[in-house]
Amino acid sequence: MPRVIRWNLSSRARQLSGGDAIVVSIPKSGRTWVRTFLCAYFCQRYGHPFSLTPEKYGDGRIPRIIYSHDRFEQRTKADRWAALRGKYFIPPGELRRAKVVLLVRDPRDTFVSHYVQLTRRTRETPDQLKQKEIGEVLRDPRHGIASMIEIMNGWLEEWSAKSNFLLLRYEDLQRTPEESFRELLKFLGDEPDGNAFAHALEFSRFGNMKKMEAAGAFSSKILQPTDVADPESFKVRRGKVGGFTDYLLEDDLVYANQAITELDPRLGYGGSSAPSLDEGERV
Repeated sequence: MPRVIRWNLSSRARQLSGGDAIVVSIPKSGRTWVRTFLCAYFCQRYGHPFSLTPEKYGDGRIPRIIYSHDRFEQRTKADRWAALRGKYFIPPGELRRAKVVLLVRDPRDTFVSHYVQLTRRTRETPDQLKQKEIGEVLRDPRHGIASMIEIMNGWLEEWSAKSNFLLLRYEDLQRTPEESFRELLKFLGDEPDGNAFAHALEFSRFGNMKKMEAAGAFSSKILQPTDVADPESFKVRRGKVGGFTDYLLEDDLVYANQAITELDPRLGYGGSSAPSLDEGERV
């Protein structure tokens, strides 16, 4: 795994600094769900209206949490000037100081959701990329599944020895949301409050978030559909565990299953079959 030399000499470094904790993920790994839960929890606990940016209340009891795609954005978004400045990298000092949560999801599901977002939701996606079939993007050196796996492995290698590090799996959040979210809150230094916890669980439930997005209840563009008539353009889209088999067929599925064998086994996605769940879909 090539060692990443970190620096961030851009104005964006300020946005990525000063957090009590940093949540890092490949896009479409469930970050919006986690962020909505945490914001709903802390706003409810300390008597503030819900906001995806609760730091605006200036309440020192609410931890400042930074959300970043780090290496993935640096690889897929940075032009030459942004690459030279390290625009999307979390500054190294922040990674040494703050708590780090690595949120992961089966890369096959993550890739499919990322592909749909690129082609149906993200207006800035170049036309050349939007017109590519899913199999082409699957093998793309920047946006493809091999790139995602390399970056996930690199993050784990970089941070797994940190004492203030938590690996959070999307599939565990689906299977045991109460247990997993309690573990996350305790890692952040909070002893979960029962009323606020129950409120946040219900508020961040998939069906509730999808209804709110469709109704335009969220002021942030983070949770607004590109086209209300197109279900695939919603931020809260499917979130189905193992849903990649609805999109990746034949040679593409073989390629994706082979690619995942390169994933660090500590991440918990061994073998070519999808993790199974009894119920539930999440963002």
